Amino acid sequence: MKCIIIDDEPLALELLEDFISKVPFLELVGSCSNGFEAATILQTQKVDLIFTDIEMPDFSGIDFIKSLDNKPLFIFTTAYSHYAVEGFNLNAIDYLVKPIPFHRFLKAATRAQSLLKVKTEEETPITNLETTPEFIFVKSEYENLKINLADIKYIESLKDYIKIHTHREKPILTLSSLKSFEEKLGKLNFIRVHKSYIVSLKHIYSVQRNRIIIDNNWIPIGLNYRDDFIKKIDN
Repeated sequence: MKCIIIDDEPLALELLEDFISKVPFLELVGSCSNGFEAATILQTQKVDLIFTDIEMPDFSGIDFIKSLDNKPLFIFTTAYSHYAVEGFNLNAIDYLVKPIPFHRFLKAATRAQSLLKVKTEEETPITNLETTPEFIFVKSEYENLKINLADIKYIESLKDYIKIHTHREKPILTLSSLKSFEEKLGKLNFIRVHKSYIVSLKHIYSVQRNRIIIDNNWIPIGLNYRDDFIKKIDN
């Protein structure tokens, strides 16, 4: 993974440079003291991962990430823990609080490597239904959770988030739109039945008029989706 560091503290840059040199799958392509230098690198080189401090003169790490149209994966490195919620809202891979121990750095880098692999696979077009994966990874809080598609019962939209209902005791909450998540699932075993719901055909217990029963949950069938759903289950 090609990565850059952004930090206005020379000692922090040196530490991260040393950490990166110890990780075989990381390649450092630039060390920057501010976001302006980093922006120049991003214009000329492919970057997979950014390690950025938050509190810096003139241009904070958070402002820099927000300014990017096409964001690489990124990890915040900071001496302040109170930015963690905002870091999560920006979909950061991890949030490392200084002084950073190497084992935490390695854990974050490994998580980024796994996510990049999944992201690359997702961007590869699926040419037929037989290539639909058996599982996917989703980001929930600061973890990338593996979910077997066969375990997904239904997915519920909650504004900017979706709630994935599986065999687990609690649903999995992740930052995504229902439409983008629908594209990951394929069309063999899942179908959109409402503007706010996708269901797994294999987990449907019964269909009663304008609702679907999965376990003891009632899921509405939207008028705009009813005909396609009826054709699907009839076939």
